Order: sequence, then C-alpha cells, then structure tokens
Amino acid sequence: MTLDPESTAVVIVDMQNGFCHPDGSLYAPGSEEAIEGCVALVDRAREAGASVAYTRDIHPPGQFEDAHYYDEFERWGEHVLEGSWEAELVEELQPRDEELVVVKHTYDAFYRTQLEGWLESHNIDNLVFGGTLANVCVLHTASSAGLRDYRPLLVEDAIGFIEEDDREYALDHAGWLFGEVTTLEEVGFDAD
Repeated sequence: MTLDPESTAVVIVDMQNGFCHPDGSLYAPGSEEAIEGCVALVDRAREAGASVAYTRDIHPPGQFEDAHYYDEFERWGEHVLEGSWEAELVEELQPRDEELVVVKHTYDAFYRTQLEGWLESHNIDNLVFGGTLANVCVLHTASSAGLRDYRPLLVEDAIGFIEEDDREYALDHAGWLFGEVTTLEEVGFDAD
C-alpha cells in the first residue's frame, strides 16, 4: 500500500498518559503496546513529508454536570482532566510545531473541532490511523472520517485496546463498513 504524502495525514488518537502509562487512571497494557507502532507511523510520515495530526481527549471537571444522556465520567470515571498529567501526550509522541493537535471532548475527533477544516486546507484525502482505544475513539473518529468521504486506513499494530477482542471487533467493523485495515509493514509513502 503506497500513499501520496501530499494527500495523506497520519492521525494519532489519544496516546495520552491517562490511557498509555501504568500510572494512568484508564491505563490499558494494549494502549502502551501501541506506542511503538504510533512512533513508527509518525516517523514514516515525517520522512515522507506527509501531514501528522494528534488528538487529545480532554475533559473540564464539570463537563458532564448538565448532561442529559452522554456522560463519560459515569461510564469511565473522571479521566484526562483538563490541565492534568493524564491529559498530556505520552513522552514518545511529541508534536512538532507544524503538526496539528486536536483537543476533543467526545469520542469523535471531528465533533466540534478544527480537524475537518485543517484536513481540507491541506488537501488531505487519506487518513492513516493509530492510537487508542480501538473500539472507542479510534473507531468513532475513523468512522466519522469515512462518512466525510476521507479514506480511513486503520493500522492494526499501532492501535491500542483494553481487550484483544475489542480491537478485533473494531477492525472487523471498520474493514466491513467504512474503511480499510492494514499493518505497519504494508504502509508506505511515495510522491509519484
């Protein structure tokens, strides 16, 4: 699989201390395991001149106080609170000045963020996804991309999970319904 770097962005979803570090409140070993694959994707994109974007799931402490139905704190407990160490990206994945960092407050990185406008202004058609969690923020962001007519490619060995079955479900669903599933080995960039 060879991608044009001018029309491709690598999107790294929520690789934050709260999810990927053993001291994080929602730590999952599968998320920590995905760090290496995400680093490889970012390095490959940078070498080829492709765009790179990161998402950060951040919640103000009172975000869900007036919620009618959608309340992540009820489901997961308080996590990645605004201004906390948990909300920061892991040490291994630090954005460069020209790379986008999307702050999101829901599972979908397109919802009420600048992501779509940034992708349009950079003439991006293909989105290569790594990050965590497979069946939550990666799945919802990648499906949202597909609905917006981007080509979502989910890199299975760069995607974190709580349970292996969660990742398998998310990748099967994505491949069947709105995107493509690939591996690090299969992803390459070529300007021709």
